[in-house]
This record gives sequence, C-alpha cells and structure tokens, in this order.
Amino acid sequence: MMHVVLVEPEIPQNTGNIARTCAATGAMLHLIEPLGFEISDRYLKRAGLDYWYLMTYEVHRNWQAFVEKYPNANMHFATTKAPRHYCQVSYGPDDFLVFGRETRGLPETLLKANYGRCVRIPMRKDARSLNLSNSVAVLLYEALRQQDFAGLAGEGALTGRDEAGAWRDYV
Repeated sequence: MMHVVLVEPEIPQNTGNIARTCAATGAMLHLIEPLGFEISDRYLKRAGLDYWYLMTYEVHRNWQAFVEKYPNANMHFATTKAPRHYCQVSYGPDDFLVFGRETRGLPETLLKANYGRCVRIPMRKDARSLNLSNSVAVLLYEALRQQDFAGLAGEGALTGRDEAGAWRDYV
C-alpha cells in the first residue's frame, strides 16, 4: 500500500481532498502534527465527502514519532527545490510520498538530509507551486502507474442513468 504523508498541513479542504484521493487509491494517509485544523472540521469532512470509511489514516504527534514508527520507510520528498522530477524515480508498492505545509513546504533541514530522495513537479519558473492536493494526486498516480495500478479498477462501464432528458442535446 502506498503512503501519503502530510507534514503539518494547514488547510482542511486540501487534506479532505487528499483523503478522498487516498480512499480512491487505497493509499494510507499520515498526518504529522501540529495540524492547522481539527480532524472533525466540517470543511475537512465535506471535501472528503462520504469516502472517509474507505480510507485509513494515522495522526503522528510530530516528525520524530512518525520516523520512529516507520524507521525503514522508503520516502520520496516532494519539493520545488528538488534536483529531478517525479517521473525520474522508481516507486515501490510500499513507498511513502512526503509533502510539506501549503505555505512553506518541507523544512530545508529535512530536504538537505534527504536531498537524494527529493522530487519535483515540473512547472514554469515564475510559478511558486501547485495546490497541495493536486501535487499529491500527480505523484501518487505516477507511483501507481508504475505499479500498473495494482488493485485498482482498470475499466468502467456505463450505468444507463441520465438525468431525465438533460443530455438529449448531446447525442
């Protein structure tokens, strides 16, 4: 199972969206305190909609407690300061994707200590960064693609449902 780690997330809507992505992919969500919101926050729940029962998450009191619980974790650190982009890395099925706060990212001391494990999402030089929930989705789905989306439904099917007459003009 893939792991998504949010270090001190600040915005409940982002964490709710990430929780929904974790629910849809089977990834485990790790939240490193302090959090900028309460887990029961209505925005967090609303963003995750009715997917909370599908996901697994853990709250860790700080980075050190997280590392002590997962001492052998294979981590990839998402940062705009990385030397290579996320597609230049091979991801394993139990890897941890680590993301920082929305306003500041991950601390440079953590990045420096793990610089060989840092990855970035390519973007224009004048763009600061992508939204956190979008960044998580980009990296997580690349990692899952490399694993041939193991355990995920690869195809869908039409249901035969439409809103009464609403789509007549499209056929």
